[in-house]
Amino acid sequence: MSNQKKPDSKVVQTKLTKELVIKKQGLLNFPIVGIGASAGGLAAFEAFFSGMPADKDMDMAFVLVQHLAPDHKSILTDIISRYTRMEVFEVEDGMIVKPNCAYIIPPNRDMAFLHGRLQLLEPQAPRGQRLPIDYFFRSLAQDQHERAICIVFSGTGSDGTIGLRAIKGEGGMVMAQTPTSTEYDGMPKSAIATGLVDYQLSPKEMPAQLITYVEHAFSITEKPDLIVQSKAENSLKKIFILLRDQIGYDFSNYKPSTIKRRIDRRLAVQQIETLDEYLKFILQTPTEVQALFHDLLIGVTNFFRDPEAFIMLEEQVIPKLFVDKPRGSTIRIWCAGCSTGEEAYSLAILIQEQLEKIKMNYQVQIFATDIDAQAIYVARSGTYPASIALDISPERLARFFTLDADGSVYRIHKNIRDMLIFSEQSIIKDPPFSKLDLISCRNLLIYFNGDLQKKLIPLFHYALTPNGFLFLGTSETVGDFEQLFTTLDPKCKLYQRKEDFSGAQRVALNKFLAPILAQEKNFANRVSKAVLAVAIPLRELVEKALLQEFIAAGVLVEANGDILYLHGRTGMYLEPTPGEVGINNILKMAREGLRYELTTALHKATIRKEVEFIQGLQVKTNGHFTSVNLIIRPIITNAGTNNEKTLYLVILAEGSATELQIWEQLAISNAPLLENDKHIVALQQELRAKEEYLQSANEELESSNEELKSSNEEMQSVNEELQSTNEELETSKEELQSVNEELATVNAELQNKVNDLSQVNNDMNNLLAGTNIATVFVDYQLRITRFTPSATKIINLIANDIGRPVAHIVSNLVGYNQLSADVQQVLDSLVPKELQVQTIEGKWYSMRLQPYRTMDNVIEGAVMTFVDISEIRKAEEALRISEIRYRRLFETAREGILILDAENGKILDVNPFLIELLGFSQAQFLEKAIWDIGIFKDIVANKENFAALQKEEYLRYENLPLEAADGHKIKVEFISNLYQVGKQKVIQCNIRDIIEVQKS
Repeated sequence: MSNQKKPDSKVVQTKLTKELVIKKQGLLNFPIVGIGASAGGLAAFEAFFSGMPADKDMDMAFVLVQHLAPDHKSILTDIISRYTRMEVFEVEDGMIVKPNCAYIIPPNRDMAFLHGRLQLLEPQAPRGQRLPIDYFFRSLAQDQHERAICIVFSGTGSDGTIGLRAIKGEGGMVMAQTPTSTEYDGMPKSAIATGLVDYQLSPKEMPAQLITYVEHAFSITEKPDLIVQSKAENSLKKIFILLRDQIGYDFSNYKPSTIKRRIDRRLAVQQIETLDEYLKFILQTPTEVQALFHDLLIGVTNFFRDPEAFIMLEEQVIPKLFVDKPRGSTIRIWCAGCSTGEEAYSLAILIQEQLEKIKMNYQVQIFATDIDAQAIYVARSGTYPASIALDISPERLARFFTLDADGSVYRIHKNIRDMLIFSEQSIIKDPPFSKLDLISCRNLLIYFNGDLQKKLIPLFHYALTPNGFLFLGTSETVGDFEQLFTTLDPKCKLYQRKEDFSGAQRVALNKFLAPILAQEKNFANRVSKAVLAVAIPLRELVEKALLQEFIAAGVLVEANGDILYLHGRTGMYLEPTPGEVGINNILKMAREGLRYELTTALHKATIRKEVEFIQGLQVKTNGHFTSVNLIIRPIITNAGTNNEKTLYLVILAEGSATELQIWEQLAISNAPLLENDKHIVALQQELRAKEEYLQSANEELESSNEELKSSNEEMQSVNEELQSTNEELETSKEELQSVNEELATVNAELQNKVNDLSQVNNDMNNLLAGTNIATVFVDYQLRITRFTPSATKIINLIANDIGRPVAHIVSNLVGYNQLSADVQQVLDSLVPKELQVQTIEGKWYSMRLQPYRTMDNVIEGAVMTFVDISEIRKAEEALRISEIRYRRLFETAREGILILDAENGKILDVNPFLIELLGFSQAQFLEKAIWDIGIFKDIVANKENFAALQKEEYLRYENLPLEAADGHKIKVEFISNLYQVGKQKVIQCNIRDIIEVQKS
């Protein structure tokens, strides 16, 4: 029996389950790393790929998204190829992504990732506003979820920030280049500011960390499942306890799959194998609890997310919020789980657009809540990276946002920001808002288990006003509570509160609402009531004070000027504000001559809590000015109680200075006034003089005010023009900044190309000089563009001859004077020409003339090369002389000579003596095998007998009979010699007439 350990069936099942999940979800079995860069990115790419291990394959794919000039061919693919062993491709539409390969975006294209393929699209945004990095990161997150990884390299602006949020929201991993290692730190700083970056490293350090993370996060190991194993469940519960104790929130009701995925990601980031080890790590590292808390809260959000759903909300719900609502009433909206505020601001924009359509005044309160304090801080600031332009139309961007001076941040307009109230609130444990017209809770319920969802849907019903609306995420429903809501749009998840449900359903609803109502009651007990304990009728209060003052007109107001009660003829001093309806504020209604002094006096009275009075105000009434005396007197209600409140009585009446003095005394004290005529007369004269002085001063001020008003209008006009110019300049600046980034990228590529060309040029110069081949380059007009040093020995050239026609140059060639004509002939026909020429020194050269072709197969001139063939010519001459000599010997020899091909026995040559000796013609010998000629049958009868001649270098036969052409017999001596001539083996046969030899 084998002792080999069998694999654990649970482990095998775990592996199979994970592989099936990957296939079912359409995920690749290797991670995809998206890398975004702009200006300065080329150096980062080089350092990154140089830092990869040379002896190990990267079991992942890399997709590089660089800001490229749309009209410039990129050489990034060639550059990256030098720094990595991986295959590097410029992306083509629909290209399949494979591991251990790098893919580079082509110029003037947006790129998306879908089902393992890279899709190219025509850019929709104008040049200067394109955000290709965000576009790709977001598509990668949507397609690969937690298997997506992104890296942000050097660059200006904020491209990549929105995309990395999407990747982190899906459980992916984010890296950013350390700002100190960048050439331009805008993009990395924007990424780091989100608080979502897992690793901040230099490009050279990233590959090692990336490999470690992938090995922990994506390898299918034999560690136990975090949720199924009982021991792991205990560790998970302990982690929940730590989160509840240190953070204050209970995650035990969240979906296990969500919790597992986020904790797995933390294990991979911290390079920890098991949940038990992670629990120990948390206990030893308190900051990890906060990091885990933020990872659990990360959600995908952006402006007008799911555009189709927001369009339906805009058309079907927003207009109905204002139906049957009186002017000036309040619209209340709750955005639960608002994260960083994009969704809440989207709702506010839709409300503002509707207000502009109906042209009516309403108060709008949008309560935006979340448990993440960091997200609420971002939302309150109302500032977002420029990449939000991907989600918001240009019209809305222009109307509701302002681009900061550096062009990297959009800021929401104040009128939209004022609609929202952001606060930290737990939808699970804190009391809900009430009397709401709309609740938006999108993509929050998907993180909760079924029990918690069943508690929240009745809560929403309770919080809404009758016929209020509920807006859920596209993957969420009201579940088992369909009796509480009418479905307006099942696809976009729009619901409306029902009122006509049965008694049994109401009992069931009350069961769910009981904890909520108890919670709300406890909360209400902690809040003091903001109402007056004793309510004195306002009419009685005002009339009592006015009777004390014997006054004709008075107004009771609050500290901010809001009118509570009017008494007497106030129309002489107050009038409705043009263009505004429902305004009841004394400061806005005050007539000309009264508003400024009234505002100042009321402010002093609220600060000092003392009587303020001003005499002789000139108030414009019905075309003329009336002298008015003003007194503002504080009135304390419910004195000595917890509800003590201060109101202010504004007294307005015509009168002389004497009357004013009386009022002053009455305002200060209720004691009777002592008559003193002299004193009164003195006071009258003094007051009259002051009145005249004030009248004169007032007229001068009125005149100055008119001049200032005119100047202000002019300044306003100039300011509007400057504002318009500034907006145009901002747009131009943004475009120029983008173009500058593209140019920086192009410049880096061109610099790299210049270095390469310089190296190639040096190599070519050394090559041409080393080969000692004379070369001359001419353009299409036959002007010299370049030549090698060796060419000066053939054609009299100096450095200053560059640019001169070749016909003007004197050559050292003998008997050849048609160089220009031959070059022109080559350019016309595109057929190379070669001939041999001789210099006056006696050297021979092989001159070759051929067209000069570029890489694009364009003819731009001709190339002349001169190869020294003097030694070859000498050898040829010597060979020719030798050939003459030996041919002479062959033809005059006094014995027969036969030359055979040693391979096939064919006769190659025969000399005249043998022809004369045997009496046969030359044609009867040549190109025939020796055994085919009957006279040699005694020497070589057939092909097999020829083998003896092929093997032996020397053979000799004596007294062999040969039959001549006339039939007589000749006795001969036959000698064969086997030797090599070049690559050919030949057999030379010498045939001697024995009788003739004996005679001689």
